[in-house]
Amino acid sequence: MRTAFAYTSARILMFGCSVILLYVAGARGILLLGLGLVISALASYILLNKQREIIAERLNRRLSRVGAKATQFRERLEEGTGAEDVAEASVDAGNAADDTADEEEPVR
Repeated sequence: MRTAFAYTSARILMFGCSVILLYVAGARGILLLGLGLVISALASYILLNKQREIIAERLNRRLSRVGAKATQFRERLEEGTGAEDVAEASVDAGNAADDTADEEEPVR
């Protein structure tokens, strides 16, 4: 969390510095903002590469943990569903046997 905050703060700081430098150089309006975005994006791509890799690694680790938990949960659900199906099949078989035993012969 701290790394993401530091990365975001550095990106905002780079944007601010590039806008100030472009303003001093004479850029105004939309040109100022557009060039500021492009310059700060290029600078952060080069200068903040290590922080971006750290954030990506932590995010991938977290997502793989969540994925493993989801897989375990899905497996437990499938086991429970299979157990319910077996229980229902045995109950249905028992009911069918009772129905055939209870049938009376028709009167002639």
